[in-house]
Amino acid sequence: KHGSINLGQGFPDNELEGPASLKEVAHRHMLSESNQYAPMMGTPALREALGRHSARYAGLTLEDPLTQTLVGMGATEVLAAAFMGLLNPGDEVVLFAPLYDSYLPLIRLIGARPKIVNLSPPDWEVSKQELERAITADTKLVVINTPHNPTGKVFTPETLETLASLMKRHDVFGVLDEVYEHLVFPGHRHDSLRALPGMAERCVRIGSAGKTFSYTGWKVGWLTGPSVLVAAAAKAHQFLTFSVSPALQAAVAHGLDEEKAFYEGLGGVLAAKRAKLQKRLEAIGFEVLPAQATYFLVADFKPLLEPDSQETDTQFCERITVEAGVTLIPVSAFYDDGPNREAAPKTLVRFVYCKTDERLTAACDKLQAYFAKEQ
Repeated sequence: KHGSINLGQGFPDNELEGPASLKEVAHRHMLSESNQYAPMMGTPALREALGRHSARYAGLTLEDPLTQTLVGMGATEVLAAAFMGLLNPGDEVVLFAPLYDSYLPLIRLIGARPKIVNLSPPDWEVSKQELERAITADTKLVVINTPHNPTGKVFTPETLETLASLMKRHDVFGVLDEVYEHLVFPGHRHDSLRALPGMAERCVRIGSAGKTFSYTGWKVGWLTGPSVLVAAAAKAHQFLTFSVSPALQAAVAHGLDEEKAFYEGLGGVLAAKRAKLQKRLEAIGFEVLPAQATYFLVADFKPLLEPDSQETDTQFCERITVEAGVTLIPVSAFYDDGPNREAAPKTLVRFVYCKTDERLTAACDKLQAYFAKEQ
């Protein structure tokens, strides 16, 4: 409608999509192999590849990948299956805000009760005391998203150890949304909570081919964990989507084993793009918050406002979409309505930078020209 450059939605430009060999494998499979329903849990080839991937990158050996993996139609579908398999109406679920916008609708659909803990900017920290207040004998499940959307934060080892201690003390399950596990910048590392002592039997991990290979439209996701928890999620998955394209599963299995260089290099590619974008945004007047991973950048636009301005992040995003021609996402959109949103930061926006350098440059040029006129 406004002809704006979209830096709001989290998908890569076509020029940045994953290895061509995955498309070639999918094409060959479509032409020469079965195109009927795949096994409900996923093809054996992909589940075995996921077992190798888990051992290689998470330090987690799956004793039986055929019972410890579940393939679904994207990470959000296996998240839904995990919630449906592990939760009952009335169960308490601890989550951290800002948060991925599918969590709360799915949890409320089941009738479970979300208990939200706000992370504190600019580093998006949560204290040990806050965790101790949040995770109690009433807690059934904790949802941990690291690397984190929308902030780009990687949870520290100290935070993970505190979470593990509390979850063991109160016998709590964990759903670990780790879809950005390969989008970590050089000099940083992602550790899975499930790899800590005593956590493997109480946690499931969520992964995504869309994020790992920059093919978000394929909608292939997976869940790994102890057989009993995977089986619980599978009971829900059976009645959600049942199975996933066998051709795409063949391609993802190939990619996990044969295209490691692509996803092992993603963090470096994205760190370089972030550095360029950060330099331009800071020159315009934004204050950029720190991050260690993903393709999201959170920036504070307060320095660009008049001292007495009461403009919210939503109003700011609407204004620059219409007047500057650049679309962003207000960070308050990643908070629940009510008291949780009232406590949310008021002047933060999220940029997506898994775009071509030309598109990012054009967006920054538009913003620079717009705010130069504002001064």
